[in-house]
Order: sequence, then C-alpha cells, then structure tokens
Amino acid sequence: MNVGKRVAVLFAAVLAVGWAAATSRRAASKPVGAPDLRSARVVDLTHPFDETTIYWPTSPTRFQLTTLASGMTPGGWFYSANSFCAPEHGGTHMDAPIHFGRGQMTVDQVPVRQLVAPAALIDVTQATARDPDYRLSLADVRGWEKRHGTIPGGAIVLLRTGWSKRWPDRKRYLGDDTPGDASNLHFPSFGPEAVGFLIRERRIGAIGLDTASIDHGPSSDFPVHRLVAASNVPGLENLTGLESVPEAGAWVVALPMKIAGGSGGPLRAIALVP
Repeated sequence: MNVGKRVAVLFAAVLAVGWAAATSRRAASKPVGAPDLRSARVVDLTHPFDETTIYWPTSPTRFQLTTLASGMTPGGWFYSANSFCAPEHGGTHMDAPIHFGRGQMTVDQVPVRQLVAPAALIDVTQATARDPDYRLSLADVRGWEKRHGTIPGGAIVLLRTGWSKRWPDRKRYLGDDTPGDASNLHFPSFGPEAVGFLIRERRIGAIGLDTASIDHGPSSDFPVHRLVAASNVPGLENLTGLESVPEAGAWVVALPMKIAGGSGGPLRAIALVP
C-alpha cells in the first residue's frame, strides 16, 4: 500500500473512532459511518477571500492583499509572495465562543475534534423564499429527526437557507448596503429555541450556515450568539456550497486560522460526502 493510501486509511479510521465516540454519547436512530476518503466527494464550503468579500457593515476594514514580490529573480526563477490583512469576522469564518462569552474559548482553544464531525443539514430554503427573516424553529429540527433519526452528540448542524447564491452582492446578501449601518439588515438564520434544544438536548459540537450571522438580520440582542458562546459551541458563518451537502451522511471539516487569543478567524471548511 502506498503512502497516500495508508494516510487515507488512517484518517478514515480516526473519523470512524470519532463517530463511535459521538454515537456512544447519544445514539442516532440511523447511524451512518464515516466516509471513506478514497471515494468520498469533497465539497468546498468556503468563499474565496478577495476585494469582494463581505464583512459586517460596521467593520472599519476589509480584506486586503498586498503584493510583496512577483517576478523573475536575479537567479533566474520566478518568485511570488504577498501579505494580507483582514478582520477576524467576515467572509467564511468561525466565531469562537469568546466572541460573545467572557472567559470562553478563543479560536486556538477550540478542540480540533469539535470541528471534524458528522453533519446534520437542515434545509429551510422554502421557508426563506417566503420570509427573508426566517429563523430555524424547533419544529424544523423535529422534522429533520423524524426523517433521519436523532441528531448525534458532537454533530455540526448546518442550516441551508439558499442565501449563498446572493454572494457577493452586499445589498441582496445582507438586505441593506448602507456603509457603517447594521440596523436594517434582513437575512435568515437560526432561532434561539431550536439552538437551545440542540445545545441542551443534543449536545452538538458546532453550528454553521450560509448567511452572515448565526442570528437573523434584524436581531439587535444576538440571542443565538450568546447561547452558543455560553456552551463553548463555535459558529461557522458565510458558508457556501451547502446545496451539494445531503441532509444526513456527510462529515464536515471546519478548520479556522489558529489565531492565539482570537475571537474568530478565516475558515477553510469542507464537507466529505460518501
């Protein structure tokens, strides 16, 4: 067996152990094994970072890429290098619990095991087509479990709203593009009742979605942010590609930049689909 195959088999075994640990805490009615990396489809859930990247309207800066070198060297070979500067919260990124929770985990403290987990994807695109401020309800969660079984402990719950197709149009994506003003935003997200249930009863590892915030656009008190922060559950925001992820059976790998003491950070997230 070559080195590549050995690595794939080893990683698949690690995923399988993680699945067993998660289901031992709270068994799913229809457990699904970890995907085989040799045959799994890899879905990129990440928007590229560039001059069009969307940040919260009150952010004073955006993503900046500066060329340090690009061209032929005196030695006769090509060389390219850049520097970049960006706020923690914008584009596809992770909210660390400390973002809304004093003394809670920073980006570098969130266990990697918590960010590699089976995915439970809840599709609310029909509801968001009728109501751009729609919030995930407990009934939506119950409906998913009726179809697929109990959401396992440690799972990453993903919310598909369909909003990523609006990226990078700031007005369509955020509901308003007034510079420096976040008081008139409109987009769907999680609801506090559903998230409270997922945290207390299902002991999930993380939540994520394809909009700008784990609280819906009109929110002014950010109850979902505060709920997940209090339980050291990270949030994954501005995901994309969720239309290619099934409701059940996939795994998510969501690894942010490991910023020491960070309240958030740019994220490269993927889904592994059997």
